[in-house]
Amino acid sequence: MKRVLTSIEQALCELKKGNFIIVYDGDKREGEADLMFHPKFATAEKIEVLRKDGGGLICLAIGKVNAEKIGLKFMTEIMRNSGMERIVCRKTVYGDEPAFSISINHKKVYTGITDNDRTHTITEFAKLIEHANKKEEFEKNFYTPGHVFLLVGRGIENRKGHTELGLELAKCAGMSETIVMCEMLGKKNALTKKEAIKYAKKKNIPFIEGGFL
Repeated sequence: MKRVLTSIEQALCELKKGNFIIVYDGDKREGEADLMFHPKFATAEKIEVLRKDGGGLICLAIGKVNAEKIGLKFMTEIMRNSGMERIVCRKTVYGDEPAFSISINHKKVYTGITDNDRTHTITEFAKLIEHANKKEEFEKNFYTPGHVFLLVGRGIENRKGHTELGLELAKCAGMSETIVMCEMLGKKNALTKKEAIKYAKKKNIPFIEGGFL
Protein backbone atom coordinates (compact mmCIF):
# COMPACT_ATOMS: atom_id res chain seq x y z
CA MET A 1 0.00 0.00 0.00
CA LYS A 2 1.30 3.45 -0.89
CA ARG A 3 2.15 5.51 2.18
CA VAL A 4 0.26 8.79 2.56
CA LEU A 5 2.55 11.75 3.16
CA THR A 6 2.04 13.81 6.30
CA SER A 7 1.24 17.51 5.95
CA ILE A 8 4.80 18.39 7.01
CA GLU A 9 6.30 16.05 4.41
CA GLN A 10 4.02 17.55 1.78
CA ALA A 11 5.10 21.05 2.80
CA LEU A 12 8.78 20.14 2.53
CA CYS A 13 8.23 18.55 -0.88
CA GLU A 14 6.44 21.63 -2.16
CA LEU A 15 9.13 23.97 -0.82
CA LYS A 16 11.79 21.95 -2.64
CA LYS A 17 9.76 22.26 -5.85
CA GLY A 18 9.48 26.03 -5.43
CA ASN A 19 5.77 25.97 -4.64
CA PHE A 20 3.64 27.65 -1.98
CA ILE A 21 2.81 26.36 1.48
CA ILE A 22 0.50 27.86 4.10
CA VAL A 23 1.54 28.04 7.75
CA TYR A 24 -0.98 28.81 10.50
CA ASP A 25 0.82 29.81 13.69
CA GLY A 26 -1.89 28.73 16.16
CA ASP A 27 -5.12 29.77 17.83
CA LYS A 28 -3.28 31.03 20.91
CA ARG A 29 -0.80 33.18 19.01
CA GLU A 30 -1.61 35.53 16.09
CA GLY A 31 -4.22 33.16 14.74
CA GLU A 32 -3.06 34.00 11.23
CA ALA A 33 -2.13 32.03 8.13
CA ASP A 34 0.85 33.03 5.98
CA LEU A 35 1.52 32.11 2.37
CA MET A 36 5.17 31.11 2.01
CA PHE A 37 7.72 29.97 -0.57
CA HIS A 38 11.51 29.69 -0.69
CA PRO A 39 13.19 32.81 -2.16
CA LYS A 40 15.36 30.67 -4.42
CA PHE A 41 12.24 30.27 -6.57
CA ALA A 42 11.00 33.86 -6.47
CA THR A 43 9.14 35.10 -9.56
CA ALA A 44 7.01 38.14 -10.30
CA GLU A 45 4.03 35.78 -10.63
CA LYS A 46 4.55 34.51 -7.07
CA ILE A 47 4.80 38.05 -5.70
CA GLU A 48 1.53 38.87 -7.47
CA VAL A 49 -0.12 35.90 -5.74
CA LEU A 50 1.12 37.19 -2.38
CA ARG A 51 -0.29 40.63 -3.13
CA LYS A 52 -3.67 39.42 -4.34
CA ASP A 53 -4.31 36.23 -2.40
CA GLY A 54 -2.25 37.11 0.68
CA GLY A 55 -2.80 40.83 0.99
CA GLY A 56 -0.55 41.39 3.99
CA LEU A 57 3.04 42.56 4.20
CA ILE A 58 5.49 40.73 1.92
CA CYS A 59 8.54 39.84 4.01
CA LEU A 60 11.77 37.93 3.62
CA ALA A 61 12.96 36.05 6.70
CA ILE A 62 16.54 35.01 7.46
CA GLY A 63 18.08 32.90 10.21
CA LYS A 64 19.88 34.67 13.05
CA VAL A 65 23.33 33.23 12.28
CA ASN A 66 23.26 34.46 8.69
CA ALA A 67 21.80 37.79 9.81
CA GLU A 68 24.75 38.31 12.14
CA LYS A 69 27.21 37.52 9.35
CA ILE A 70 25.92 40.39 7.22
CA GLY A 71 25.40 42.77 10.15
CA LEU A 72 21.60 42.71 10.32
CA LYS A 73 20.05 43.85 13.59
CA PHE A 74 16.49 43.81 14.90
CA MET A 75 14.61 47.04 14.30
CA THR A 76 13.84 47.27 18.02
CA GLU A 77 17.59 47.27 18.74
CA ILE A 78 18.26 49.88 16.07
CA MET A 79 15.54 52.13 17.46
CA ARG A 80 16.75 51.80 21.04
CA ASN A 81 20.26 52.75 19.99
CA SER A 82 18.92 55.74 18.06
CA GLY A 83 17.34 57.28 21.16
CA MET A 84 13.75 56.37 20.25
CA GLU A 85 13.31 53.97 23.16
CA ARG A 86 9.88 55.36 24.09
CA ILE A 87 8.17 54.12 20.93
CA VAL A 88 9.88 50.73 20.70
CA CYS A 89 7.52 47.74 20.84
CA ARG A 90 8.69 45.75 23.87
CA LYS A 91 6.15 42.98 23.51
CA THR A 92 3.46 42.14 21.01
CA VAL A 93 -0.01 41.06 22.13
CA TYR A 94 1.12 37.45 21.75
CA GLY A 95 4.09 37.90 24.08
CA ASP A 96 7.40 38.55 22.33
CA GLU A 97 9.29 41.22 20.43
CA PRO A 98 8.74 41.62 16.66
CA ALA A 99 11.09 39.86 14.26
CA PHE A 100 11.46 42.93 12.03
CA SER A 101 14.84 44.17 10.89
CA ILE A 102 15.36 46.79 8.14
CA SER A 103 13.61 47.01 4.77
CA ILE A 104 15.77 46.78 1.64
CA ASN A 105 15.96 47.27 -2.11
CA HIS A 106 18.61 45.92 -4.43
CA LYS A 107 20.59 48.78 -5.99
CA LYS A 108 19.59 47.75 -9.52
CA VAL A 109 15.82 48.12 -9.04
CA TYR A 110 13.85 51.24 -10.01
CA THR A 111 11.26 52.18 -7.38
CA GLY A 112 11.54 48.80 -5.67
CA ILE A 113 7.79 48.21 -5.22
CA THR A 114 6.80 46.46 -8.47
CA ASP A 115 6.52 42.68 -8.62
CA ASN A 116 9.60 42.56 -10.85
CA ASP A 117 11.59 44.84 -8.55
CA ARG A 118 10.72 42.95 -5.39
CA THR A 119 11.49 39.68 -7.13
CA HIS A 120 14.92 40.99 -8.07
CA THR A 121 15.65 42.16 -4.52
CA ILE A 122 14.49 38.85 -3.03
CA THR A 123 16.38 36.74 -5.57
CA GLU A 124 19.64 38.64 -5.16
CA PHE A 125 19.38 38.57 -1.37
CA ALA A 126 18.78 34.80 -1.46
CA LYS A 127 21.89 34.38 -3.64
CA LEU A 128 23.89 36.46 -1.18
CA ILE A 129 22.87 34.27 1.75
CA GLU A 130 23.38 31.01 -0.12
CA HIS A 131 26.74 31.82 -1.66
CA ALA A 132 28.64 34.90 -0.45
CA ASN A 133 26.94 35.73 2.86
CA LYS A 134 29.39 38.58 3.47
CA LYS A 135 28.67 41.96 5.02
CA GLU A 136 30.68 43.78 2.33
CA GLU A 137 28.60 42.20 -0.45
CA PHE A 138 25.37 43.08 1.34
CA GLU A 139 26.38 46.71 1.78
CA LYS A 140 27.66 46.91 -1.80
CA ASN A 141 24.47 45.66 -3.46
CA PHE A 142 21.54 46.74 -1.24
CA TYR A 143 20.21 49.86 0.45
CA THR A 144 17.66 50.79 3.10
CA PRO A 145 14.88 51.82 3.42
CA GLY A 146 13.34 49.72 0.69
CA HIS A 147 10.29 47.68 -0.19
CA VAL A 148 11.26 44.17 0.97
CA PHE A 149 10.90 43.84 4.73
CA LEU A 150 13.50 41.65 6.39
CA LEU A 151 12.70 39.47 9.39
CA VAL A 152 15.27 37.77 11.61
CA GLY A 153 14.49 34.46 13.28
CA ARG A 154 15.31 33.94 16.94
CA GLY A 155 15.34 30.16 16.63
CA ILE A 156 12.39 27.80 17.01
CA GLU A 157 13.48 27.01 20.56
CA ASN A 158 13.04 30.68 21.53
CA ARG A 159 10.07 31.81 19.47
CA LYS A 160 7.37 30.07 17.46
CA GLY A 161 6.18 32.80 15.14
CA HIS A 162 5.69 32.53 11.39
CA THR A 163 9.30 33.67 10.95
CA GLU A 164 10.76 30.79 12.94
CA LEU A 165 8.28 28.22 11.63
CA GLY A 166 9.02 29.12 8.02
CA LEU A 167 12.78 29.14 8.55
CA GLU A 168 12.66 25.78 10.30
CA LEU A 169 10.75 24.26 7.38
CA ALA A 170 13.27 25.65 4.90
CA LYS A 171 16.09 24.16 6.97
CA CYS A 172 14.32 20.79 7.24
CA ALA A 173 13.90 20.83 3.45
CA GLY A 174 17.69 21.07 3.13
CA MET A 175 17.56 24.61 1.77
CA SER A 176 19.12 27.88 2.90
CA GLU A 177 17.52 29.28 6.02
CA THR A 178 15.42 31.92 4.26
CA ILE A 179 11.72 32.14 3.47
CA VAL A 180 9.32 34.59 1.79
CA MET A 181 6.03 35.10 3.59
CA CYS A 182 2.86 37.16 3.51
CA GLU A 183 -0.13 37.22 5.85
CA MET A 184 -3.46 36.14 4.39
CA LEU A 185 -6.13 38.78 4.89
CA GLY A 186 -9.88 38.82 4.44
CA LYS A 187 -12.07 41.88 3.85
CA LYS A 188 -11.43 43.48 7.24
CA ASN A 189 -9.38 41.05 9.29
CA ALA A 190 -6.95 38.17 8.96
CA LEU A 191 -8.29 35.16 7.09
CA THR A 192 -9.78 32.71 9.57
CA LYS A 193 -8.28 29.27 9.97
CA LYS A 194 -11.33 27.78 8.26
CA GLU A 195 -11.04 30.19 5.33
CA ALA A 196 -7.31 29.53 4.98
CA ILE A 197 -7.89 25.76 4.91
CA LYS A 198 -10.59 26.24 2.27
CA TYR A 199 -8.16 28.29 0.13
CA ALA A 200 -5.43 25.68 0.62
CA LYS A 201 -7.70 22.87 -0.57
CA LYS A 202 -8.90 24.88 -3.56
CA LYS A 203 -5.33 25.66 -4.65
CA ASN A 204 -3.92 22.28 -3.57
CA ILE A 205 -1.42 23.89 -1.18
CA PRO A 206 -0.20 22.12 2.00
CA PHE A 207 -1.64 23.67 5.18
CA ILE A 208 0.20 23.13 8.45
CA GLU A 209 -0.15 24.50 11.97
CA GLY A 210 2.52 25.83 14.30
CA GLY A 211 2.08 22.91 16.68
CA PHE A 212 4.04 20.63 14.35
CA LEU A 213 7.25 21.64 16.21
